[in-house]
Amino acid sequence: MRIPDYPAGETGQWAAVDRYFGDLLCPADAALEQALTENARAGLPPHDVSAPQGKLLALYIRMMRASRVLEIGTLGGYSTIWMARALPSNGQLVTIEANPRHAEVARANIARAGLSDRVDLREGPALEILPALQAPFDLVFIDADKPNNPQYLAQALRLTRPGSVIIGDNVVRGGAVVDPDSGDANVQGVRQCLQMIADHPGLDATAIQTAGEKGWDGFALAVVR
Repeated sequence: MRIPDYPAGETGQWAAVDRYFGDLLCPADAALEQALTENARAGLPPHDVSAPQGKLLALYIRMMRASRVLEIGTLGGYSTIWMARALPSNGQLVTIEANPRHAEVARANIARAGLSDRVDLREGPALEILPALQAPFDLVFIDADKPNNPQYLAQALRLTRPGSVIIGDNVVRGGAVVDPDSGDANVQGVRQCLQMIADHPGLDATAIQTAGEKGWDGFALAVVR
């Protein structure tokens, strides 16, 4: 089970609803279940997206008919598997992971899912890897260290085209996002990134609150004009 960064008293009931939706609409298979098992066995933080969130990312890719996707923050590759499966056979997902142990676990999970030919896992700090990537990507999923979100957004803007989608995860932070004086660097990184999105004339965006096994959180969704 995922552990929320900002737990609330209702998290148990929210998680039960997530499990119901997941079992009904996006049931796990052996590769997805094994990925979560291996992540836990390796001691990775339990911050993977939920099954409904993974399916949502996959549906966005299918709805857009995206063929080139960028993920900033691989963790153990659970979300990577969801997204890579939604790509066409000639599609490519570039995913970046700074932690060598996380990258090692992710590679094994991706290989076990039969997706190594579709996933290009780059190991190292994202801000060192992103400048060398070639545009354009159809969809960018930002789910890494939040203090660097503004820099990740700047790179995502460079690497996208009109019509591309940029998704930023974990933007509610248990409601702490509304506090301009927060001493939490994660909150401040999210706030700065959201302000950049709001101020950028080339983006059309919204943000959505969610409640589930990840607690009270949400995501931002922007389309490049």
